[in-house]
Amino acid sequence: MAGTKPPPSASPPVAPAAISVRVLFFASLADLMGERRRRLQLPADSTIADALRDMANDVPELAVRAPHVSFAVNEAFVSADAPLSDGDELALIPPVSGG
Repeated sequence: MAGTKPPPSASPPVAPAAISVRVLFFASLADLMGERRRRLQLPADSTIADALRDMANDVPELAVRAPHVSFAVNEAFVSADAPLSDGDELALIPPVSGG
């Protein structure tokens, strides 16, 4: 048929090369880090463990505490091997005790 164009090919969405994650520090971790929140730029395929390694470059004591920390991404508890996506909010929650 003259004058008809083939349909445009559907290209898969391109994943970003880097992601931006907002990190929240609670209780003693806020004291350790010297701040309550931080923005991280990470490679697109990063996990929480990758984010921890990145932050431990600035504060090595974080690596010592990390095995005892709970993690939440977008208010849902997850493990350290959970993937991160652009725009996620990662919360680091130290163990607490009380009476």
